[in-house]
Amino acid sequence: MKINTLNYLLFLLINLMISCSGSQNKGQEEITENTKESEDVVRPEIYAPVALKTDISKLSENEKKLIPLLIEAAKIMDELFWKQAYGDKEALLSAITDTRTKKFIEINYGPWDRLKDNRPFIEGVGEKPKGANFYPRDMSEEEFQNFENKSKTSLYTIVRRTEDGSLSSIPYNDFYSEELGKAADLLKQAAEIAENAELKKYLNLRAEALLSNEYDESDIAWMEMKTNGIDVIIGPIENYEDQLFGYKAAFEAYVLVKDKEWSERLEKYAALLPELQKGLPVEDIYKQETPGSNAQLNAYDVVFYAGDCNAGSKTIAVNLPNDEEIQLKMGTRRSQLKNAMKAKFDKIMIPVSNLLIDETQRKHITFEAFFGNTMFHEVAHGLGIKHTINEKGTVREALKEQASALEEGKADILGLYMVTQLFEKGEIQEGEIMDNYVTFLAGILRSVRFGASSAHGKANMLRFNYFLEKGAFSKDETSGTYKVDFEKMQLAMNELSALILKLQGDGDYEGVKSLMKEKGLIFADLQEDLDKLAEAGIPVDIVFEQGIDVLGL
Repeated sequence: MKINTLNYLLFLLINLMISCSGSQNKGQEEITENTKESEDVVRPEIYAPVALKTDISKLSENEKKLIPLLIEAAKIMDELFWKQAYGDKEALLSAITDTRTKKFIEINYGPWDRLKDNRPFIEGVGEKPKGANFYPRDMSEEEFQNFENKSKTSLYTIVRRTEDGSLSSIPYNDFYSEELGKAADLLKQAAEIAENAELKKYLNLRAEALLSNEYDESDIAWMEMKTNGIDVIIGPIENYEDQLFGYKAAFEAYVLVKDKEWSERLEKYAALLPELQKGLPVEDIYKQETPGSNAQLNAYDVVFYAGDCNAGSKTIAVNLPNDEEIQLKMGTRRSQLKNAMKAKFDKIMIPVSNLLIDETQRKHITFEAFFGNTMFHEVAHGLGIKHTINEKGTVREALKEQASALEEGKADILGLYMVTQLFEKGEIQEGEIMDNYVTFLAGILRSVRFGASSAHGKANMLRFNYFLEKGAFSKDETSGTYKVDFEKMQLAMNELSALILKLQGDGDYEGVKSLMKEKGLIFADLQEDLDKLAEAGIPVDIVFEQGIDVLGL
């Protein structure tokens, strides 16, 4: 790694000034001379490049005009996520001259390796703050708890210090007013040329939401869209980046082209949610809520990622909106990002399976099973319980920073439960159930490589360690490959489902912390297997070549 000396010294000076200031700064990362030099390496090669394309011949001329505007709005979300995740992007990159290091910084949206437990990979960088850049770096949890402000736990406020050093909660639409104003203008321009009435309504409402911090109306309009061919998910959405409390939503965007043929194939499953909820393997009190039966399942080609969803490991399916009341009233839309999913299957899942899955079971690794498992993971977010049974508020409120990891664990395991039930009911007739079980195991081995720092990473480890303990799969020490035991895996699936649903319903914060501390880790035996994958040069994830030039627009 080569660092421009003058820029680097200037960078250190700026950080020192910011760290000593009590102003409402944008949270530039502090670099100190006392920080131990990182032993981690810059490794952009773990990401396989993928050109993000779709068949634009299927788009109307109007749709081709829409996409560039939506991509420009998405780029603003990318800028905002940089500010939330790190701080001043340009100050960081200007201090680096090594091309590989710059590329790795851009992939990770900062100097911390997201697929290696957020470890720093630049000399002099400390640990990544758990609260990212949503809170002052010197703020303690106790100080936040004592901070009396009704909006401090809002998804759409950022916490900063005032001139006198006290805490202040600032709405996103005020703190990021310039950027959000530009994004709103682009969405309004897109709305003017959109021919689809549902899309036009949504784009206008989403533009207004960016300016007002009120997102419910636009979320409902998004759920009401059924006939549009182009879609965009944009704004502050997921709270994974806030690992301090899980309160703050991060900016992101997806620009999507609907695959109408695949979407029609998926429609029938949404209507089965209420019946599947009743059959969950847990006491009735933990499944008393009724999921919205008008939930939607759609397949898309994604043509642009920005912000949170593009950081480190790439999202391949989305379940939104996150608001619990809207979910209970209207259900959610589960969006399967088919082209990105296929890229991960071809470039990562197959090579991982060839190395770590028992030779006799490799025939069960199929894209259809991978697509199904991923899809039902998203559908399963709608099952279970959203409010605690003992007046602790919503599950998200009660479990705080532990909520996201446990929710992802729930979706993982209930997704497999749903597949099992649908095969037994004859609703799924393509392939065989063993395809989904073996592909599920291969999926764990693929995704545990993301590390245990993220919500998805912790969920992966919970599944792996629980299943291994229950004998759901075994490892042959001679070949070093894993083999599924169907009956034991089915039993472990039901037991883990019940455990997670009970922890959520009880709002058992300490219970979840204990479970994750015990099983949300990568142990030595598994690490040896992950090292084999690295030595074989198998990518960990993908990185996109994307934009209007790649699309040919």
